[in-house]
Amino acid sequence: MKISLVLATLGRDWELADFLKSLANQSYKDFELIIIDQNKDGKIDAIVEQIKSCLDVRHVKVGFTGNARARDYGIGLAQGRIVAFPDDDCAYDKDVLKKVVDEFKRRPNLSILVAGSYDASTSRFSIGVNSNKAGYFSRFHMMGVEFTQFFDRKKIDGKLFHLDHDFGLGSKYSGGEGFELLYRLLRAGCVAFYTPEIKIYHPDKDHYKLGTGRMLMYSTGVGAYIRKFANQKDAYILYYIVRKMFVAPALKIALALVLLNPKRLAYSFYNLVGIWRGFLAYGR
Repeated sequence: MKISLVLATLGRDWELADFLKSLANQSYKDFELIIIDQNKDGKIDAIVEQIKSCLDVRHVKVGFTGNARARDYGIGLAQGRIVAFPDDDCAYDKDVLKKVVDEFKRRPNLSILVAGSYDASTSRFSIGVNSNKAGYFSRFHMMGVEFTQFFDRKKIDGKLFHLDHDFGLGSKYSGGEGFELLYRLLRAGCVAFYTPEIKIYHPDKDHYKLGTGRMLMYSTGVGAYIRKFANQKDAYILYYIVRKMFVAPALKIALALVLLNPKRLAYSFYNLVGIWRGFLAYGR
């Protein structure tokens, strides 16, 4: 069962080198790496050349930017049955790909497999939605984040397996591309399973100690994808309107006030602002 890893990269070099090393150490070898290189200065050329002798790598340079657009371009080049979208600053535990294939073989109806995201420095959960408990999930409790998701193309309608170019870094709305795709596929009846036993490492950047800018930027994508499905008269998205736009922000702000934590309060407030900004900007 061949795996295609579609990696969009821009502006990073040593982080990418670390990821490539983690791929070289994988116990499962039937995979290809498709690098969609949006750099214009050739900054990763030498890094990719060094790894070509031990990895099946296709290094594709493009003249456009945008994570979603780059990943879509990579889907068109992918030869594998399983497709994933690793970040250029993540790293795989040595048995990630083996465990991914084992899970798909163990669960013949599975369309989407989601791994856990961990911070390498602390071994705790990192960004995205994680849990200590493995299990199937629906669009009411979407798990993971885009770089922890693996898709079986034989179990997914090809017309639905694409990213919306309005979402993601370098696009109109800087976040939400992974959840937009995941929600759309789950709505179509795809079966999804999450397991924390598959470990993908990524720096934890989703906390108030790093400031409010990142939260404001990414939360606009959340509000925009909620509005997208609301515009389609998807009644189930009302759950996310209530949860993401009212209940969760209110609870986070109240907790910050109780703890007398001004940084957490600002972080929670900008989360709320970003979601509403994205929701209103997406329009009709």
